[in-house]
Amino acid sequence: MLSQFLAKQFIDVIQWNEPEDGVLSYRYPMQDMEIMNGGQLTVRESQMAAFLNEGRIADVFSPGLYTLTTRNLPLLTDLMNWDKAFQSPFKSDVYFFSTRQQIDQKWGTATPITIRDREFGAVRLRAFGNYAYRIADPRVFFNQVTGTRDAYFASDLDGQLRTAIVAGMTTTFANSDVSFLDMAANQGALAATINDELKPTFAGLGLELSQFVVESISLPEELQKVFDQRVGMSMVGDLGRYTLYSAAESLDLSAANTSGAAGMGMGLGAGAAVAQVLSNALKPIGIAAPTAAAQTGAAPLIDASVPDASPAAATKFCIECGKPIAERARFCSECGKPQ
Repeated sequence: MLSQFLAKQFIDVIQWNEPEDGVLSYRYPMQDMEIMNGGQLTVRESQMAAFLNEGRIADVFSPGLYTLTTRNLPLLTDLMNWDKAFQSPFKSDVYFFSTRQQIDQKWGTATPITIRDREFGAVRLRAFGNYAYRIADPRVFFNQVTGTRDAYFASDLDGQLRTAIVAGMTTTFANSDVSFLDMAANQGALAATINDELKPTFAGLGLELSQFVVESISLPEELQKVFDQRVGMSMVGDLGRYTLYSAAESLDLSAANTSGAAGMGMGLGAGAAVAQVLSNALKPIGIAAPTAAAQTGAAPLIDASVPDASPAAATKFCIECGKPIAERARFCSECGKPQ
């Protein structure tokens, strides 16, 4: 019984199967037990293992099957001051690291980032996408990220990596002469540039950035409206024609919203106002602005407040509101009722 109890205090086989996705490092449970000299270490594909002495990484093992002796534990042997013929069980912390790709990691700008665009000046952008990485250097990853934690997950690293990505994107945009339009049209090339910018940052954490994808670059909603208007103006080109087009649309809306005689009068008044705008806008380009009557297709209105110089000038009363109007007026200048 005593021999069986003592036998349980020694570990002769060390191996690890990842229980779930997203595990980056795992501390093998020792529970004050000792490792048998000559024991077996199994490191599977997409894994690496490290032996530690007093919190310091000594020997690192790539995938394979190993018999643990002082020969393949040279750094640990030196740290422990073992004799080369050391045969006794020994204590050491063992950490496994998952080196497989951590794929489909999401990134995005929590708030819009401001860049200086050569065409549009200061522009705020939103962007999102995904990336993939893996542990490339367990020593650096242990020293810079995990330390002596029992387990470390990809989710624990998400915030740090997203912050690094946004910082790298801002640097790339600041040093780029590419306009927003060209960025949106060349997302693949932009992703490659950001990838190169971020690789040293990932390497500083013991990681390798293997893929970086920009899925979308966009403007905040309020800026997108202004941007669309500016692009529309650029497409129109001729300001005079654009003004005429806008004025025609305004008249169509006025006509669509009329109801009854009062509405008709309001529509005619809107036509007169638009005609005045057209007159002012088109003078510099030498285009004669149409009159309100020409815009609406109605006969010219005669203003009762302006005396008619013709000999036949006379007045009459509106059949709707009773106000005096010019005798030849076809519409009342007060209520708009046809006469």
